Amino acid sequence: MSQPAIRCTPTRSNSVRHVTPRSHSRRDLLRTAGVAAFALPTAVLITACGGDSGGDSSSGDSGGDAVALPDDVVLATRWVPTELAPGSQRLPVSLATAAGLMSEGPARLTGKVVDYDTGEVLVDGLFADRRTLGEGTTPFYVFRTALTSPGVYGLAVDGGPSEPTAFQVRAADELPVARAGESLPAFDTPTVDDPRGVDPICSREPEPCPFHSITLTEALASGKPVVYMVGTPAHCQTGVCGPVLEQMIALADELGDSAVFVHADVYADDAATVVAPAVEAAMLTFEPVVWITDGTGTIVERLDAVWDANEIREALS
Repeated sequence: MSQPAIRCTPTRSNSVRHVTPRSHSRRDLLRTAGVAAFALPTAVLITACGGDSGGDSSSGDSGGDAVALPDDVVLATRWVPTELAPGSQRLPVSLATAAGLMSEGPARLTGKVVDYDTGEVLVDGLFADRRTLGEGTTPFYVFRTALTSPGVYGLAVDGGPSEPTAFQVRAADELPVARAGESLPAFDTPTVDDPRGVDPICSREPEPCPFHSITLTEALASGKPVVYMVGTPAHCQTGVCGPVLEQMIALADELGDSAVFVHADVYADDAATVVAPAVEAAMLTFEPVVWITDGTGTIVERLDAVWDANEIREALS
């Protein structure tokens, strides 16, 4: 299935306290804000543009001057545009030029969040360190901010495009997928002993991942932190599901029995024509996604689209 191209504007910016807003409508902008998407039966999978493990993004010391970026650099957004709610926002991005996605990049990006309509700087001093999912993947950077009100905002990266990259924060009651602070709903995910009509239960090759020995319901009853991923290694057209799952396997080995890992695939059939019950149970319209809970089943973090093992490790700490 073909994917729409990422829409980006190849311009450059200076670091300023006020960013010039764009003139076209919010609706047009948010429809083409830089995340390419394509449809599956009842599910929309976002394209992600690749992933080095690194630090997190926050306000504070930016760790020195920002590294100069190419004149034609653009941001390839890797967040799910429909899934940002008031509170904390996680904004992963990759870098691209007219030649395509950048396989290298500075160790750190700095930036700010602005009011998209007025250009007023709302949150300054943001930074995001480079992360990767391994050799052959595209580096990514995770900006984190906190906006309490729904609205249209812009992420402006120092040395990046002159026009901020828009994102919309929606009212929490418009977003049905469980998020941080809520209880993760139990669900009887397919297991080796009971595939529950899903074949294969895991599309990882050459063999299934080790996260199908117990159901999510049983994991949540264990009294341990749970890491629950929904994603399809074989069919994921983002090029992310397989690499993030491999990092999770290594992390599970590292953590031993201190946390329980569960994986559910997106499709119920090998031809990828039927969406699996786990997707419908979680009311997902995108993948991959991973929830991390504490020992009570309360979600402490939800990571969408692209992440690395360090982000899961940090959530469990």
